[in-house]
Amino acid sequence: MIKIHNFPRGARGVRVMWLCEEMGLPYDVELVSFPVSDAYRAKNPLGSVPFLEDGSVAINESVAMVLYIAGKYGPTPLLPGKDDPALARVLQMTVFSEATFGGGINPLIMAKFAAPEADKQNWSVTAQEGRSQTALDFLSGTLGDAPYLAGDNFTIADICNCTALGIWQGALNKAIAENLKAYRERCAARPAYQRAQTKATGKG
Repeated sequence: MIKIHNFPRGARGVRVMWLCEEMGLPYDVELVSFPVSDAYRAKNPLGSVPFLEDGSVAINESVAMVLYIAGKYGPTPLLPGKDDPALARVLQMTVFSEATFGGGINPLIMAKFAAPEADKQNWSVTAQEGRSQTALDFLSGTLGDAPYLAGDNFTIADICNCTALGIWQGALNKAIAENLKAYRERCAARPAYQRAQTKATGKG
């Protein structure tokens, strides 16, 4: 069975749980303490979360987990087939969620909560804020007036980008465009997301 190691309510782990809920897949959640234990670091030398175990498979990187699960346990409408014109857009925007947008949020969180006061708005921070805003503008433009990033159908690209938007709004308390705000609310209202959020606390 799929096991997802995660900090309580860790957003990127919820992303993986959300996919499992959407696909109706059974999974276990193993909550990880911080700082991580030596036993956990022996499993995952990076000491990061989330971390996925599935039989002989043991991987980190939440987007890789999403692609792995959708591919292994599909077919699923969440990942278009190889002949579907939407596949390229879904793959692009799934990777975009971390490679272009989500990964850049991490240093901003570190600057906000851990940097000395004099460094909270230094050159690198303001430069990254600019890059993040460019990413948000691209995301907003890609979505446009459509309900989801690939048009009418909800996909893994939406799971991954809604997670990143939640980190941007929650941890950094940053504003987003009106179409992204409505999009995030629409995605977060899905029952599968609500179940994943509950499961992430260890109470579900």
